Amino acid sequence: METSPQKTERLIREINRIHVQYSQDYFETGKVAKVNLSHTLARVPLEHILSYRLNLHEAVNDYLAFADTRGIDFFYRVKTGESIRDKIARYAARENQYPVNNILNDIFGARVILPSADVVQILEKLDDWKTQYGLKNWYLRDSDGYIGVHVYFKNASNFYYPWELQIWDENDAAENIRNHIAYKRTFFQTASEMPSEKHSELK
Repeated sequence: METSPQKTERLIREINRIHVQYSQDYFETGKVAKVNLSHTLARVPLEHILSYRLNLHEAVNDYLAFADTRGIDFFYRVKTGESIRDKIARYAARENQYPVNNILNDIFGARVILPSADVVQILEKLDDWKTQYGLKNWYLRDSDGYIGVHVYFKNASNFYYPWELQIWDENDAAENIRNHIAYKRTFFQTASEMPSEKHSELK
């Protein structure tokens, strides 16, 4: 029987595989302009970002249907257009500008919640998995009441938007969710003050 760390490795392997498959299908057909995402926001058109988000939202379940994720309890979502615009606005207002693939590294995001002992084992293996699967990077985020391990998938291309997997300790889950809800409440208050816009990708 697979352990939770083994299942997590399988999930990482499958997300990594789907990321490269989807990215190739989307960007390597010649139908979509390729933009170097190591550039700052000023050089990456908003429409390029939102079109990717919309296509991913429509297609991701077709790719996940063929993933070997049986027996793995995980959650996933595709970031909303409103959330993407909010994140872009926050980063664009900063004095220091960052590459788009560092800012928009979670348009696709997945999450697993595991016992503490399993998270400890996974932390010991992540450097090896980073090398084995060619992951972009991983880090332990511990700030403002939130604690979680973030793993990023890029497949060595500055033309592919990274994806994210969060690994949570079950003991941190309730507080993480409370912080997430508090952030989203602030986000929706801010968004309600923005001028009304209509965009074809919004559901």
